Amino acid sequence: MLRFTSLASGSQGNCLLVEAGATRVLVDCGLSLRETERRLARRGLEPGALRAILVTHEHDDHVGGAYALAAAHGLEVVLTHGTRHAVREAAPDAEDKAVANGVRFRMIDARAAFAIDDLEVRPFTVPHDAREPVQYLLSDGARRLGVLTDLGAPTAHVVEMLSGCDALVLECNHARDLLWNGGYPRWLKARIGGPLGHLDNDAAAALLEALDRSRLQHVIAAHLSEQNNRPALARAALAGVLGCAADEVGLATQADGFDWRTLG
Repeated sequence: MLRFTSLASGSQGNCLLVEAGATRVLVDCGLSLRETERRLARRGLEPGALRAILVTHEHDDHVGGAYALAAAHGLEVVLTHGTRHAVREAAPDAEDKAVANGVRFRMIDARAAFAIDDLEVRPFTVPHDAREPVQYLLSDGARRLGVLTDLGAPTAHVVEMLSGCDALVLECNHARDLLWNGGYPRWLKARIGGPLGHLDNDAAAALLEALDRSRLQHVIAAHLSEQNNRPALARAALAGVLGCAADEVGLATQADGFDWRTLG
């Protein structure tokens, strides 16, 4: 059985918990140590029950709490060489402290699958403004969860990787009109809306439409901007592709993430 839940999703911190059999991992940890511990407790878990933290890229809302959590609870940190180098450059003290506390780092090839006990993990490359970013496909051998939280623009490779998933956590970062008519400086609007930035609702819907959706049980709209998006807009965009009511599309929030979803 594969199940998953989000502790938080958004620009203030991202953290997804995935469980396959007896194996539990986090995908990203952008919350503080104490906040991550608190939110794990709300899901009925102690941090020591985790096996590893899979990091997608070096931005603080994805990796900001990973090294501290790993050091405090003896967890492995899994990331690409480029991501580790970028974290080291941005926060050398965090790297040194993690190493001093015995944190184990597993360096991965962005195109090679690997296993963590009962969990099969397949990273895949994505266009995003980071050193060597990846997203992940996670499986218990029978069911597959696709995670895509930071993507500038859809690619054929992304479509190939996510087609046939049983569940999908999909970035719906912004509504284009809200972004471009909002108060962000122009350079930031260009970065967010550019080919190495984040998916808007329409782009997320177009990507979803391009996928093989024949096995999909759960679709979750994730990484919504609190300034430049609205939950109703994101859900409506994905529901239009799925042919369902908007409230049937899941929603990952900054405050609560989303509750457990099970693939049986």
